[in-house]
Amino acid sequence: MEKFNLMATAAAGIETLVNKELKDLGYETQGENGRIRFQGTIKDIINTNLWLRTADRVKIIVGEFDAVTFDELFEGVKALPWDELLPIDAEFPVEGRSRNSQLHNVPSAQAITKKAIVEKMNSVYHRRTDLPETGALYPLEVMINKDHVIITLDTTGSSLFKRGYRIDKGGAPLKENMAAALVLLAHWFSDNPFVDPVCGSGTIPIEAALIGRNIAPGFNRNFVCEAWSLTPEGLSDELRAEADEKADYDTPLQIFGYDIDPRMIEIAKANAQEAGLAADIHFETMAAKDWQTDLINGVLVANPPYGERLGDEESVRQLYSEMGDVYRPMKTWSKYILTSDLEFEDFYGARATKKRKLYNGSLRTDLFQYWGKKER
Repeated sequence: MEKFNLMATAAAGIETLVNKELKDLGYETQGENGRIRFQGTIKDIINTNLWLRTADRVKIIVGEFDAVTFDELFEGVKALPWDELLPIDAEFPVEGRSRNSQLHNVPSAQAITKKAIVEKMNSVYHRRTDLPETGALYPLEVMINKDHVIITLDTTGSSLFKRGYRIDKGGAPLKENMAAALVLLAHWFSDNPFVDPVCGSGTIPIEAALIGRNIAPGFNRNFVCEAWSLTPEGLSDELRAEADEKADYDTPLQIFGYDIDPRMIEIAKANAQEAGLAADIHFETMAAKDWQTDLINGVLVANPPYGERLGDEESVRQLYSEMGDVYRPMKTWSKYILTSDLEFEDFYGARATKKRKLYNGSLRTDLFQYWGKKER
């Protein structure tokens, strides 16, 4: 199979997690801001789409070059081997973005990229009419940064955070790949208890269960590349069967999700049912201040409200204080709490062992980490 230059894109702050995931899957990597480069065949493309928990997308790097004029952009795009990637009937919309570059007009860059591809395809196939674009979807993007152009072909389709299990999400949901990142950053092992005391629609506990069961996060969804002509028939089914064989459906898990809102707990239960994990997670209506446990050596991961809306700050900081009262005495538990409130420690009542800057969408947040000391 032909090898492609690939990139896995990631939210700011979690590139190292995507890098580690790719290395654990056996790939040599090169990390950059917002993306990790690697190489692979169409089999690797489907496999990484299936298994990457924290990435946004997997893209083929069709080509890259420098350009400061639209003529240079046109000729650079036209020189790429489009006939080796796109069938004659391919539907290929072109998205674009530009930063710190002379070619700052994004609509023009998109139009010129599209025109160059059409001219290349027409010259190869000896056509004079417009391409039909009635076939499979091949989403393209022209990215220009500091006059360096990268042309990519998206293999994923809907972002990888869309696992397919979320029937309802309630308010202010955490994306599935960010929830998985929080679980991975907590270094949780499946033989220890796991708790989300403000679970909302259940995303963090569900992602923990997927990790604990070693279930491929993309198992129950499709990827745009599966409909391409260069994808051998039956390859996706083969890789999904291999992924299913790697899942551990037998090891007992202790995963708990609590929320003060009974409606959110019903949504969380429905989402867990859709993910096939209803038996693995105990959901219950409970305020954070009322939770107590006799379990030891656990991991707690929480994404409490941030108090971004006017009037919410006081009640949210009261919640932080209640969390501190409950969690500080739990010396064997490690606690990981994500919030955009940089004064969180003052209200929680203890300094974090470590803080890590992450972005929840465009919002800068900090992961306040309180490391426990395990009992043997």
